[in-house]
Amino acid sequence: MDGKSWPHPYDKGVAHVVLLLHSESYRAADFLQAARQLGVRITVASDRRNPASADAEDGVIEVHLSEPDVAASAIVEYAGEAPVDAVVAVDDQGVATAALASEQLGLAHNPPAAVTATRNKAEMRCLLATSGVDQPEFRIVETVGEAQTAARHLGYPVVLKPVSLSASQGVIRVDKAADIPEVVERIRSIVEASGRGPDYPLLVERFIAGAEVAVEGLVRDGSLEVLAIFDKPDPLDGPYFEETIYVTPSRLPPKAQEAIRYVTAAAAKSLGLSEGPVHAELRVKDSQAWMLEIAARSIGGLCARSLRFGLGISLEQLILRHALGIPIHDLARTDAAAGVMMLPIPRAGRLRAVGGVEQARAVDGVAGVEITIAPGQELVPLPEGSRYLGFVFARGREPLAVEAALRAAHAELEFDIEAN
Repeated sequence: MDGKSWPHPYDKGVAHVVLLLHSESYRAADFLQAARQLGVRITVASDRRNPASADAEDGVIEVHLSEPDVAASAIVEYAGEAPVDAVVAVDDQGVATAALASEQLGLAHNPPAAVTATRNKAEMRCLLATSGVDQPEFRIVETVGEAQTAARHLGYPVVLKPVSLSASQGVIRVDKAADIPEVVERIRSIVEASGRGPDYPLLVERFIAGAEVAVEGLVRDGSLEVLAIFDKPDPLDGPYFEETIYVTPSRLPPKAQEAIRYVTAAAAKSLGLSEGPVHAELRVKDSQAWMLEIAARSIGGLCARSLRFGLGISLEQLILRHALGIPIHDLARTDAAAGVMMLPIPRAGRLRAVGGVEQARAVDGVAGVEITIAPGQELVPLPEGSRYLGFVFARGREPLAVEAALRAAHAELEFDIEAN
């Protein structure tokens, strides 16, 4: 922490936390509930003037999360009238603002440069390469010709992706040279639709065969503590990389898990992450692990509901406790096994109805089913889309039983989709 000793505001009375909530966040309700359970004062900083997630007693300030410098300045100005003890980003859209505001307010934080690197895959790849962290071989390209040359040097199959999007949006596997022009054009369209320029660079990476895992961690005083390793039992071989099932604890051999922990810690250190949650995605084969992506935030969507720690506290409460300097005595998970299924969008169209929800909830081991897209909304599958139909949660004694419960619940669901 650069030799600084961060204050522990919780010891002084009622602490005040600013929660950065993007208007489309899945996680607003869970973070607000966690903050209320801690008894802290809440101010919601959102890109909407009246976020639906805020209660009447919550403070609200409108900020533009797409402009981190401007948003951070607004939070610092607000803190001049209402002293703030922590600034916490709920999603990826707010991490840069949280780092900048926390730096200016003298609060515990990740260096803004480190956070910026996690949000730009090209910069992240270069920093990891400088530190010798195991990752896929890569090239940064701007044209079809450069992409073709890079793929030829790396060897097919390769993965093409934009440098800035998340949730597997715009990520496409390519198996032969003839497909490169069409894939580049498709990714360019996705990038432009997200509001970025047509000349935005792309990454070409060597495809690594093997299992994929996710890691949830917490960095404290520059040291990574792994909270959970999630297996992804469905193969993620492309051409698109839609994630479905996460199950923890991992069933991988101890040596593979050791490699996962080592590479994740090395990646966080090489980027300069020093305080707060970390979410990482890795590929694993035998006892070797390769870093795919690492973010200065916790797991996305509603997936965090599959995790409980210590005396049953949520991941959101754990993150807030750390940010506010509240002692954390136990990071051990409380469930024997737990998992979540992100319900994939089977095809494009307009959602008319979802059937079988009660039957899915009745499956033995299922802890909850949440449908997050309302009837009447348009469905956009990957690689253009970035949302899921909803989430199924399960708990059990063994990871295999949790996985079976998730699959059985999914089989009960019926999606009525009207074609466009």
